[in-house]
Amino acid sequence: MTTDARRTRRPYPHAERQDVVQELHGVRVPDPYRWLEDAETAETRRWSAEQEALYAAQRAALPGLEQWEAAVSALGDGDRVRSPKVRGGRVFWLRQEAGQEHPVLVVADAGTGTTPPAPGSASERVLLDPSALDPSGRTVLDAWEPSVEGDLLACQVSRDGTEDSLLRVIDVATGEVVDGPLDRVRKSSVGWLPGGGAFYYVRQLDPRLNPGEERYHRRVCLHRVGTSPDADAVVFGEGRDKTRFYSVSVTEDGRWLGITATLGTGRGTDVHLADLSAAPLDRPLLRPVQEGMGAATRLHAVPGTGPADRVWLRTDRGAARGRVVACRPDELHLGPDAWHEVVPERPDAVLTHLVVLSGPELKNPLGLAAWTRDTVAEVTLHDLVEGRQVATVPLPGTGAVGDFSAVASGGHEAWFAYTDFVTPVRVLRFDARTRRLTRWERDADAAAAGGPVGPAAGGPAASGAAAGGRAVGRPATRGAVTRQVAFPSRDGTTVRMFVISPDGRPDRPRPVLLTGYGGFGRTMSPRYRAQVLAWVGAGGVFAWAGLRGGGEEGEAWHRAGSGAHKQNTFDDFAAAADRLIEDGWTEPGRIAIMGGSNGGLLVGAALTQEPGKYAAVVCSSPLLDMVRYELSGLGPSWTPEYGSAQDPSALPVLLGYSPYHRVVPGTAYPAVLLTAADGDTRTDPLHARKMCAALQHATSGTGPILLRLEHGVGHGDRAASRAAALQAECLAFLASHVGLPAPGSAAGAPTR
Repeated sequence: MTTDARRTRRPYPHAERQDVVQELHGVRVPDPYRWLEDAETAETRRWSAEQEALYAAQRAALPGLEQWEAAVSALGDGDRVRSPKVRGGRVFWLRQEAGQEHPVLVVADAGTGTTPPAPGSASERVLLDPSALDPSGRTVLDAWEPSVEGDLLACQVSRDGTEDSLLRVIDVATGEVVDGPLDRVRKSSVGWLPGGGAFYYVRQLDPRLNPGEERYHRRVCLHRVGTSPDADAVVFGEGRDKTRFYSVSVTEDGRWLGITATLGTGRGTDVHLADLSAAPLDRPLLRPVQEGMGAATRLHAVPGTGPADRVWLRTDRGAARGRVVACRPDELHLGPDAWHEVVPERPDAVLTHLVVLSGPELKNPLGLAAWTRDTVAEVTLHDLVEGRQVATVPLPGTGAVGDFSAVASGGHEAWFAYTDFVTPVRVLRFDARTRRLTRWERDADAAAAGGPVGPAAGGPAASGAAAGGRAVGRPATRGAVTRQVAFPSRDGTTVRMFVISPDGRPDRPRPVLLTGYGGFGRTMSPRYRAQVLAWVGAGGVFAWAGLRGGGEEGEAWHRAGSGAHKQNTFDDFAAAADRLIEDGWTEPGRIAIMGGSNGGLLVGAALTQEPGKYAAVVCSSPLLDMVRYELSGLGPSWTPEYGSAQDPSALPVLLGYSPYHRVVPGTAYPAVLLTAADGDTRTDPLHARKMCAALQHATSGTGPILLRLEHGVGHGDRAASRAAALQAECLAFLASHVGLPAPGSAAGAPTR
C-alpha cells in the first residue's frame, strides 16, 4: 500500500523524513527523525501541537472514557499512609486521604511504649502539604528526613515533574523554614548529625563547570545549618565517574558515616565507612568496605557500635540470591575473610530487605528479613549473633512488602507496608519482644489495629493445578481472583506470571491486558493497582509477567535479561502472550500490552518484533532509540544495564532490538498510544516523538498511532487526579481495540 493511500485513510501530521545517517563502527544507522530530538525548534513545536490536537480528537471519541475514569478513581481514591519514622519524641509519616491530590507529611507525639496517642489526637498535625505550597498540584514532596531529635526536618520538593529538588530545613515546632533552599539536589539521602547543626547529603556540582551535564557530577557534602551551601565541604566523590550515584547514612549517635556508591544504575555497590570520632567532620577518614566487586552490598550499623563490635552487611557477593554477614568495623577492610555469615543464602528465595532491631529489651540484635519466593513476599526473624532463624512472620496474604522503617536509636519495633493485587497498601507494626505483627494504629483503616495479622479471613484461595498454575492469595475481592502461572520461555527457562481474572479460571476467551518490566533487577511483585481491578471489573483479564532482567530470581536472573542478553526479556514476554492463548484465557486479536519506562522499551520491542501478536499497545515514558539513548535524560546512567553504542561489541545488540530502528514501512502495526511528559528528566520525550513519527509513516494497519504529551509532570509522582486520568485514557484506548466494554456497561466481555 502506498504512503498516499495510507494517509488518505488516516491522515497524520506531516513529519519530514530526512536523510540523516550516522556511521558507528562501520555500521550506517539511519535516523530520519533526528530533528524531533530538539523540542524547542519551530518545526518540532508545530508537529507536537498537531499531534496534541489529533490525540484530543481521538480522546473525545474513546468509548466509555468517563466510566473508566470513574472506576479508576473510585478504586484508587482511599485513605492510605506510609511507614513512619520515629525521631526523638515525635513520629512522622505520609498520609493521603480520599480526595487529596498529594500525600501530606504529618507529625505527632510518639507516645510511650506500645500505646501511642490515638489517631486524630490533638498532637497530630500536618507539617507539610504540597497542595498548600502550590494549589496547581505541580509541586511534589520528593524526600524528607527528620533530625535525630525530631525538632528539625530536611525536606525536598520539586515542580513540574523535573525531580530537581530544592532542600529546605523546617522547624518542626513552628513549621518555619530555618535554612535553605539548597539547590542541585535530587531526592538526596540525608544523614543528620546529633544536635541538628549539620548533615551529610548529595549535591550536584555547579552546572557551569560541566555544561549539558547538570544532572551528573554528584558529590557527598557536609552542610552546616544556617550557612551558605556554597561553603559546604565536599567529603566524597572527587575524581570519580560523573554517573556515580551516592547515598549517605549516619548512626543516631553520630559515630559512623556510611556512603554507598553505584556506577549509574549498575547493581554493584562500593561501600565506605568512617568513624566520625576519629577525624574532623568535614574530613572523615572513609575506609573502603567493598570496591569494584560488581556485587550489591548494604551496610547496617546501630548506635553504640564500637570498632570491635558488630555491623552487618546485606550482600549478594558470593550469594546471588542474597545473604547477611557480620563483621567488626576495624576488620571490614579485610573483606570476606573477616565476614561471619548470620543469614545464609536461600536456594528458593531472594533477600530484598533487612532491618536490624537492637533495643535493650532484646537479648541479641535481631534481623527482620524480607524475601521473595516465586515473586511472593516472606518475612523471617533472625538472631544476628547466634546466626539462626528464630521466627517466621505471618503476612496477611500473598503479596509484596516494602517501605521498612525502624526506630533510629535501635529499638524493638519495625514498620513495613504490605499490599497485594486486591489489598491497598497497609502499614504493619512488628514487635520483636512479642514477635507479633499488628496493623499500625495510625493506618487509615485500622479497625483491626492491635489484633494479630495473619492470612486473610477465609484463608488462601483453594490450591490446585487447574489452568497450569496454582491459586494464590486472598479470596476474590471486587470480582478479582489471582493465579500464578509458570511456563517455559522460548529457550526453556521457566518464567512466572500472575493472572488476575473475574473468577480465577479461563472460562472463555476474554480481552487480556499483559504487562511487564524486566529490567534493573526490579521485581514485579503483587501490588494493588487501580487499573488492574478496573480492567478485571469490566470483564477482562490482567496478566503481570516476571521477566528476565528483573529481580524475581536474584542477580543471575537480572543479568540474564540485560546487556547482551536483553532479547531474553522480549522472548519471555512473547512466551507469556502465547501461554495466555494456549491456556484459553484469551484468543488471537484480543491481547493488549502496556508498559512504562523500561517497560516502554519492552512493549516497543514487542510491537516491532511481532506486530501481529498484539491488538493494541500503550507505550509510556519509553526508551525507544537504543543507539542514542545515552545522549539524553539520565541515559548515561543506564549503560551498565543496556550497554553503550560506543562499544563496538554492544552496538549490534542494541541495534538488533532498538524499536525505533526496527520500524518497517508497509507493516500492519497495531493501534499504538505513546505517552510522554514534558517534565520527564529521566526518559526524554524525544523517544516517543521519534517513534510516533516513524510508526505513523510506516503503518499499513487500521489502528491509530497516537501521542499523548502531558505538560507540567514528569516520570514520577503526580497529582492523583492526573494519574487517574492517564490510567483511564490508556485503559479506554486499549479496551476499544480488544472488545472490552467499559465498567458498568456490561456484565463481562462478550465472546466473539
